[in-house]
Amino acid sequence: MFDFIFSLFSNDMGIDLGTATTLVYVKGQGIVLREPSVVAYDRDTQEIKAIGEEAKRMVGKTPASIEAIRPLRNGVIADFDITEKMIRYFIKKVHTRKTLLHPRIVIGIPSGITEVERRAVREAAEQAGAREVYLIEEPMAAAIGAGLPIHEPTGNMVIDIGGGTTEAAVISLGGMVISKSLPIAGDEMDEAIVSHFKKNHNLAIGYRTAEEIKIRIGSVFTLQKEESMDVKGLDLAQGLPRTISVSSKEIRTALLEPVKSIVEMVKGVLEITPAELAAELVDRGIVMAGGGSLTRGMTDLISRETHLPVYLAQDPTTCVVLGTGRYLEELENIRKARKRLE
Repeated sequence: MFDFIFSLFSNDMGIDLGTATTLVYVKGQGIVLREPSVVAYDRDTQEIKAIGEEAKRMVGKTPASIEAIRPLRNGVIADFDITEKMIRYFIKKVHTRKTLLHPRIVIGIPSGITEVERRAVREAAEQAGAREVYLIEEPMAAAIGAGLPIHEPTGNMVIDIGGGTTEAAVISLGGMVISKSLPIAGDEMDEAIVSHFKKNHNLAIGYRTAEEIKIRIGSVFTLQKEESMDVKGLDLAQGLPRTISVSSKEIRTALLEPVKSIVEMVKGVLEITPAELAAELVDRGIVMAGGGSLTRGMTDLISRETHLPVYLAQDPTTCVVLGTGRYLEELENIRKARKRLE
């Protein structure tokens, strides 16, 4: 009876605690929040100045005493105190005041993190106000969110390219048979673009500019029609602003190294996949999720390198958070099933 009342009034939620972006799913409401995982704080006073979208706008523009940082690195907590404050802020932002009951929370985590890192995520959520905390590996959450039949005795492969990590897993009968996690994803692509401009054009650009370039003209596979755009930055020789024009072909070259690492990791997963499941992937193919999978040509490149059909999930950026939400619903079904057996 009490569980029924709790489920009726509490704002249970699923969280995709990403290196670049945090998404929150509230039971019965769907996705209610999508904000950058960025916190701006004053190093002198230790005071939080802004969190989320407002903090991201400060990146690269703050005075010396204020720093805009991402408290998560490669999908794991780099700064516990600031991560706890960020989670608390997001919970408070979506948690209604109909009840004082704290929410149950399901959080997506990289499959390759250590037990210590798992405990840090759990403790941060508990200190931020969660009543109960459940952790689910991001590849599994992405597969659930993409609608894959993970409980069937067939091979399902998912690749999730996020901001800080790339995850690849083969799933069957409700479990991950093979999984690998790589600390190279969207952020490393941005860094590669920044390094390319510095090395080849002696031009300093910010990470927000690099991300814009990646989104607008970035690609990892030959385009039918190459594109170009003007990029503004700081000339490192003259110390003055300068504008240059760059092509999508040039950006493709800049992205070569991080993308090559991702492809090799995917191949590594396939090499150790059991033969029966690997054979099924010939027909079923691979599903891609995460914001990094939206980079133009990514599905074509993975398909060419693996000789398998590759599909983009319906909404790649929300697969993990939708998976945490559906896992939350499943928790309730499991409890009901247990009660019927008692």
